[in-house]
Amino acid sequence: MLTHLTIKNYALIKHLEFEPSAQLNVITGETGAGKSIMLGAIGLLLGNRADSKTLWDESEKCITEGTFNVASYHLQELFEAEELDYADQTIIRREISMAGKSRAFINDTPVTLEVLRKIGSRLMDIHSQHETLELGSKSFQLMLVDSFAANESLRNSYKKAWKRYVEAQQEYDSLLAESITLQKESDFIQFQLNELTQANLQVGELEKLESELRILEHAEEIKTQFNSILEQFDRSEFSIRSALTSVRNQLQSVSSYSTAYEQLLQRLESTRIELDDIVHELEVAESNIEFDPQQAAEIKDRVSLLYQLQQKHRIKEISELIELRDSLQQKADKHHNLDELLEKAKSVVERTRHEADEAAQALSKSRQKVLTPLSKQLKSMLQELGMVNADMVVDHSRIPAGNSGIDSIEILFSANKGVSPKPLALVASGGEFSRVMFSLKYILAEKSALPTLILDEIDNGVSGEVAIRLGERMKEMAKHHQVIAISHLPQIAAKADTHFFVFKDHTANRTSTSIKKLDQQERVTEIAKMIGGAKPTALTLENARELMNQ
Repeated sequence: MLTHLTIKNYALIKHLEFEPSAQLNVITGETGAGKSIMLGAIGLLLGNRADSKTLWDESEKCITEGTFNVASYHLQELFEAEELDYADQTIIRREISMAGKSRAFINDTPVTLEVLRKIGSRLMDIHSQHETLELGSKSFQLMLVDSFAANESLRNSYKKAWKRYVEAQQEYDSLLAESITLQKESDFIQFQLNELTQANLQVGELEKLESELRILEHAEEIKTQFNSILEQFDRSEFSIRSALTSVRNQLQSVSSYSTAYEQLLQRLESTRIELDDIVHELEVAESNIEFDPQQAAEIKDRVSLLYQLQQKHRIKEISELIELRDSLQQKADKHHNLDELLEKAKSVVERTRHEADEAAQALSKSRQKVLTPLSKQLKSMLQELGMVNADMVVDHSRIPAGNSGIDSIEILFSANKGVSPKPLALVASGGEFSRVMFSLKYILAEKSALPTLILDEIDNGVSGEVAIRLGERMKEMAKHHQVIAISHLPQIAAKADTHFFVFKDHTANRTSTSIKKLDQQERVTEIAKMIGGAKPTALTLENARELMNQ
């Protein structure tokens, strides 16, 4: 349960401290004083959306912090699963920066909003006026039935099974679409594959062939130039080799006179050796050069083929053609194996569909089992709340399987004798909606282990004796759950174990919302004001005391 709440710099709240009791806490105050603002701040602890525009002072961050006593709620495993430090006194904190960035902490460990929502959903249930409006929704009604039936495990099992089936079906549909496409393109794919395979593509081949072709096409010119070079170097009377030998002999004759001359001789010798090597390679190259028209034609054909393939496929590199060939091979292989793949995928679809059907049937059976008991309890509760002729039926119909199962739930309601029940959203008034919603909360509370229930004006539209009975039921709920109720009704306030008053503080330069725990006399006065106005008379004060003593 919530033992302490601190709100700083949120909306109209500059700084607020709230310490509810373990039982029934009622919060009252004038409209606009900030009661629902407190609820919004508490919602931050459950992972609700944060907005920097809600800051009281835009130069400071907003902090909402709640301390919860969770010792008796068996949450250790959940904390371990989320890798959080467990403590009987768990502290949840939410911070909103001036830039609107939000951070959440559980026992000083940073957590995601998803984790915050998961933990928060095990600590508190907040009923808002918006939730009352949702009561007319079939999806919301289905959720209520699941809560009454304690179907969380069955519902989760079904959702997992349904997800597996949907994924399997999507995989099968994708393969089938691919199969149809490949079937249409199979001949063309095979033609392209054969063409590229027969080309016997090699990385770097085109560059090598182009080089060979250039040599063959200029063979005569190259051979002539090589012969001229060799003639100048070694084959003429006054060759370069002879001149070098003469220079070497002359330099050798004086090399002993200086280390510098010796070094020059060594360098000359190295040059001569390098030139000899060049000449040798030139001689080999010259001897290998021979114009071969047939070979040139073959290379031209090969180069032309590679160019054609590149142009055809709009590819610049042979390596990319090889990648295309391999890709086409994969498609061809897949097409050949597609029947087998489709058969396997279909088998998975059938298996997962069967598993989803079984899970859906189990969930549906559990839902249908509680429809009559839920209808009876709702009807009985509504009669206790002054709707003696109320009739309530929870109608069930079968629908095609979906994310929520195979069931459609609709609450049918009639407030008057002799009138057949109709969809709740069409026939219920505001006060009737409130009583139906409270009845559901009351019934579900018996099946819930939630420590804290927060009710925001769930008594809207009721008054008089009905309000007294509503307060009595809240009192009963508070025996097993901490209840925090925001109310405008004196009958509800009179049943509180602890009474808080929310008000606007105008003492500073800027208005802010504050909260005060009322003592016994202050409670009498506040309830009297709720009965008769701002200036309570002796009679309204006495009426207030009577309400509190009932």
